[in-house]
Amino acid sequence: MTSGRKEAVLVTGGGGFLGRYIVDDLLRRGGDVRIFQRSDHPDLAERGVSVHRGELNDRSRLTAAMKGCHAVIHTAAKAGVWGPRASFFEANVEGTRSVLTAARASGVRRIVHTSTPSVVFSGEAFEGADESLPYGRNWLCHYAETKALAEKEILAAHSDQLRICALRPHLIWGVGDPHILPRVLARARAGRLAQVGDGSNRVDITHVRNAAAAHILALDALDAGRAGGKAYFISQGEPVYLWPWIGDVLARAGIPPLRRRVAARTAYRLGAVAEMIWRVLRLSGEPPMTRFVSVELAKSHWFSIEAARRDLGYRPELHPTEEGLKEYIAAL
Repeated sequence: MTSGRKEAVLVTGGGGFLGRYIVDDLLRRGGDVRIFQRSDHPDLAERGVSVHRGELNDRSRLTAAMKGCHAVIHTAAKAGVWGPRASFFEANVEGTRSVLTAARASGVRRIVHTSTPSVVFSGEAFEGADESLPYGRNWLCHYAETKALAEKEILAAHSDQLRICALRPHLIWGVGDPHILPRVLARARAGRLAQVGDGSNRVDITHVRNAAAAHILALDALDAGRAGGKAYFISQGEPVYLWPWIGDVLARAGIPPLRRRVAARTAYRLGAVAEMIWRVLRLSGEPPMTRFVSVELAKSHWFSIEAARRDLGYRPELHPTEEGLKEYIAAL
């Protein structure tokens, strides 16, 4: 966005974890900031955010929310490692199609789509790979598959009239995180967390402030004629050894170190058995282990962010990992 120009931006899922940080950044820039959510958010309304309620597949409400908008940041999605494929498809694929349809009907000029590195999942390790990777296979998880379908469709819709790019932030964490670190801490406190694999795997992590900043930079890059039709990996740019990093977080939170270890192959087999039991007995909730989770916990998966640095001007050094951890632990 040209400096000093005020514009209207709609954030789908703007009341969520990442969405709120994006909204904060947009409010600091000024302009008309809107969110589209299923639930109400009076605290954001008090800060001047226009709150529009509805389901992603309610295209009439979505189109009305986008009326007069210059850009959309589409963060809303169904995440998770377990559940019926239909629910993931409806939220992630059909929901993204609704965003595209409403954007075209409303005259929106730019869309930044929040994707995930899981779109390249193949069950194999990734070390320093870049965006030339093909989309995945052998998904093991409906989330990964449907996010890949959504990313492919929305990037294919890029044109001179509607510029689109996608971001793939990996393992977003920070103050307000409702998913990753809280689950790790809760399981560790309950004695139900075990190291999977030999602990030598490195993974990307992304502080939420960096993830939010990347979305704003992507908007500006599209405005400047860059990044259109492309996807970008986003992270801290410094992969961590997953299990030592988790151990550090536990120590800072005053939780005893992990004592149990499970071999990667054993965890994979346990995941397969648990999935079968959950399907056959139609149990509620998610299994304690799945094949997808076992792979994610045991194998390396970190990616080059050179394209994001080059095309977006992305600089994760602005919110370093150590600073973010201190802030997170203080908030606990």
